[in-house]
Amino acid sequence: MSRRPAFPAQLDLRTGAPIAPKSIANSVQQTRATGQKSVNLAPSGLGMDSSAVRARMVSKLAAQGVSDPQVLAAMGSVERHRFVDSALVNQAYEDTSLPIGLGQTISKPNVVARMCELLVGGARGPGGKLGRVLEVGTGCGYQAAVLGLLATEVYSIERLRGLHERARDNLRPFRVPNIHLLFGDGMAGFAKGAPYAGIIAAAGGDAVPQAWIDQLAVGGRIVAPMVTAQGKQALVVLEKTSAGLKQSVLEAVHFVPLKSGIA
Repeated sequence: MSRRPAFPAQLDLRTGAPIAPKSIANSVQQTRATGQKSVNLAPSGLGMDSSAVRARMVSKLAAQGVSDPQVLAAMGSVERHRFVDSALVNQAYEDTSLPIGLGQTISKPNVVARMCELLVGGARGPGGKLGRVLEVGTGCGYQAAVLGLLATEVYSIERLRGLHERARDNLRPFRVPNIHLLFGDGMAGFAKGAPYAGIIAAAGGDAVPQAWIDQLAVGGRIVAPMVTAQGKQALVVLEKTSAGLKQSVLEAVHFVPLKSGIA
């Protein structure tokens, strides 16, 4: 497994554009101070670059039940159209999954927001953010970018080299300092970064790998799809407590199968 360098820069929580270091603190403080249940983004730019387009997506997410203000702010900040093929940009802010190559997809905005909300519903640090997070299945890098605004540090691992390289290319212009992209077997997790405050997976298997449980901190959560006894996938939340594991099985979902090894 090889570790890739981080991308040192920051995103404006309101516009999604890279900003100067001095101004990011004010942006984050303003978002936290308001504690708003919805995010109002002022229109800027044209077409897919307009924040109004992302604001409409966020409004739909709120109407669908996503209520965490930090999650909504992150979803409104990251420009999803920069992570999909140019032929599909007109569908970037629709609530649909889209192909990203190699038989993989970028998840629906609602699914990304839902899983992130479940993840941050666990223990947060003094600054209101999660601590270190492990993402299994980097894909095109979109969810990693969202997680980068919700956690102090993100380790994202991808088993398909082509997607790992694509995610690097997609994230490089944003130069996000707290995202570390890894090429390797996600089923093994990444022990060097453990313990994690949260682990989130974009692929579903018959069970949650023991390596993830071992690398999860007490008080942390795993949010992942899992195949049920009926042969269908459902979203599962595992909470690690001092007394053991607590499992919650939620709504049905459809993700690619969880596989071991690299390709």
